[in-house]
Amino acid sequence: MRDLLKVAMPKGRINKSAIRLFQQAGFLIPDDLEGSRKLIIQVPDAGMEFIMAKPVDVATYVEYGAADIGIVGKDVLMEDNRDVYELLDLGIARCRMSVIGLPGYKPELHPRVATKYPNVASQFFRERGQQVEVIKLNGSIELAPLIGLADRIVDMVETGRTLEENGLVELETIFPITSRLIANRVSYRMKNEAIQSLCDQLYKAIMPQA
Repeated sequence: MRDLLKVAMPKGRINKSAIRLFQQAGFLIPDDLEGSRKLIIQVPDAGMEFIMAKPVDVATYVEYGAADIGIVGKDVLMEDNRDVYELLDLGIARCRMSVIGLPGYKPELHPRVATKYPNVASQFFRERGQQVEVIKLNGSIELAPLIGLADRIVDMVETGRTLEENGLVELETIFPITSRLIANRVSYRMKNEAIQSLCDQLYKAIMPQA
């Protein structure tokens, strides 16, 4: 049997779009890939072995060679700065990283910003010449300005519905986010032909969407 490409595939909202894109590119990927309880799924007809991972862990698996390639949001790459090759913008799971607060926000004397992305937030405000205290949270970021923990938050926004339901507004967009195809540096050299062929097929599938 030929050597399978190990692909770190994120669970959750990116998964279905990624599977659909692979299928459009001509790869024989089953529709129920995410529905399986297996953590490692071999798809020999596609020449791949999928490692089902949390989105925040994909780049780590790729950097350390547990996976040859992976699909990861630009937000994760910006936050973690992993030592991987970024090969292709897949154009899926579009959203944006934004500064968010209550309507009529006015700067505080000692501003605090809550976020899941402390490195992104710190760099953004530092480049603006603004001194803020960044508070790392792991969930329900929207709570922070509502209960006075922080006056603003930095988080991903897709539709804005959650913000609207909690009385929050986008104050500023930091950068747009899409999912990217990344590769382990050693794998890219050792399995270059297979990885480049996959990139070429995905690119052809993406182009009509551009």
